[in-house]
Amino acid sequence: MKRILTSGVYLFIINCLSTGFWGCTEKSDAEVLAIDPNGKGDLTLEFDNIVGGTNLALGGAKYKNSFGEEYTIDILNYFVSNVELKKADGTTYKVPNSYYLIRESDVKTQLVKLTNVPQGDYTGMNFTIGVDSAKSVSPVTERTGALDPGAAGQAADMYWSWNSGYIFVRLEGTSPAVPADRNHQFAFHTGGFGGMTGKTANNLRSVALTMPMTATVRALIAPTVHLLVDVARVMDGPTKLSLTTLYQDPAFRGIHMPDAALKLGLTDNQKTMFAIDHVHNDPK
Repeated sequence: MKRILTSGVYLFIINCLSTGFWGCTEKSDAEVLAIDPNGKGDLTLEFDNIVGGTNLALGGAKYKNSFGEEYTIDILNYFVSNVELKKADGTTYKVPNSYYLIRESDVKTQLVKLTNVPQGDYTGMNFTIGVDSAKSVSPVTERTGALDPGAAGQAADMYWSWNSGYIFVRLEGTSPAVPADRNHQFAFHTGGFGGMTGKTANNLRSVALTMPMTATVRALIAPTVHLLVDVARVMDGPTKLSLTTLYQDPAFRGIHMPDAALKLGLTDNQKTMFAIDHVHNDPK
């Protein structure tokens, strides 16, 4: 008679196959799913950039906003920081030193692996779009990896040297709605953390998302949380932005100032880009 494998046993067998059977013993669902209060695990955030209902394709694909204006996208970069994972019991885990620069042009950046996550059942997450004020004003020597603004650093093209601040979201492309004297190019750069020595525009925004199913972090289960990031919301969020209207001013060369982004509602539009589509509770 065939034996039907329960989900927990199946996960364990897959793990044994990947590591060798030596020392492996069959475990029940309860054992696989049991939470070790001192145990850790992994969880991956997958950022899938889309425009409306289609995958984002840089430089070639044509899209339309709610005004019927056609456009292409050449650059999409954004910072995600201060990640918090919310458990089913209402407690949260703050991921330490969590600053990630997501680039559509670099698929490796779109998979963010979180390690040493406390085992538990996670039902939601919070994060910030941008780089918080404390980190923004910290010594440059403390801003490494994704935050390195040096000439050869990962954030070299995501930093306003004149403003001593990071570009939180960088979106650039072309559109026939933009006049030819500006090469049909549009640019939306959002930044501004509230000011270092005086009060300035604060374009930091927090995002709170609920998972459609529980992310089960265990010794043998490493979930992947699949986020859809809809770039169409930049122009078609709560505030509708027309490229024709924006660029009818002969002096307008794009949004490159924190005050301009805040005034136009661009920051609040970008907050609505993110949604969790599904969760994979994958065997580790």
